[in-house]
Amino acid sequence: MLNNKPQVIFQDLGLMDYQQAWDYQTQVHQALVAQKRHNRQEEQLGRATAPQQHQLLFCEHPPVYTLGKSGSIDHLLLNEAELAAQGFTFYKINRGGDITYHGPGQIVGYPIFDLDCFFTDVHRYVRYLEEAVLRTLAEYDLHGYREPGYTGVWLAATDRLPKRKICAIGVHLSRWVTLHGFAFNVNSDLTHFENIVPCGINDADKSVTSMAKELGQPVAAEKVKTKLKAHFADLFGFDYVE
Repeated sequence: MLNNKPQVIFQDLGLMDYQQAWDYQTQVHQALVAQKRHNRQEEQLGRATAPQQHQLLFCEHPPVYTLGKSGSIDHLLLNEAELAAQGFTFYKINRGGDITYHGPGQIVGYPIFDLDCFFTDVHRYVRYLEEAVLRTLAEYDLHGYREPGYTGVWLAATDRLPKRKICAIGVHLSRWVTLHGFAFNVNSDLTHFENIVPCGINDADKSVTSMAKELGQPVAAEKVKTKLKAHFADLFGFDYVE
């Protein structure tokens, strides 16, 4: 039987400088957009087209703060000298959302998909990113939820703890091809969030957390990645290219 599912290339890039990863994302994104244009020209001429080379990239970054196009620089609480002294880098980027932190112990995911091959609905796309993380957390008996009015994945408040954000999401689309993605706190150093107003949220009843903090011990990141990959394939209905 012919398999008509989209095919996705998965790459775990390991620990990678943010600028290097951004450049690589951009290269993959531009290739997808160029192939889409070429395919449309070929279709108009009645010729066969090549399948899109969607990619799902996982990586970690050295400590870095990134500010989305709708964010406020006032949400970065360090000046340039303090950033350098503490070993952080900082980038203004073209995703949605405000300021966030990336660093070791975090799974940063960059799905670079041509949504014309899946569905053309940005809201649904963001919900699927959240759902993949929600399903992964559930396998560790952590029950995440979506906080109304915000993107990302949260854990509910308790008698002792406020609402805690465990995964941030910020995306950008061009010609329905996705860029940027999510940052999932697995074994993250949460003190690094103290240098920013995370995602521009300065509410007393909201904080950040990680799987390790919630479970009281370090988490095997490779196992989390395997579960996360499987949920992505199931939600979006694709197969991985071996």
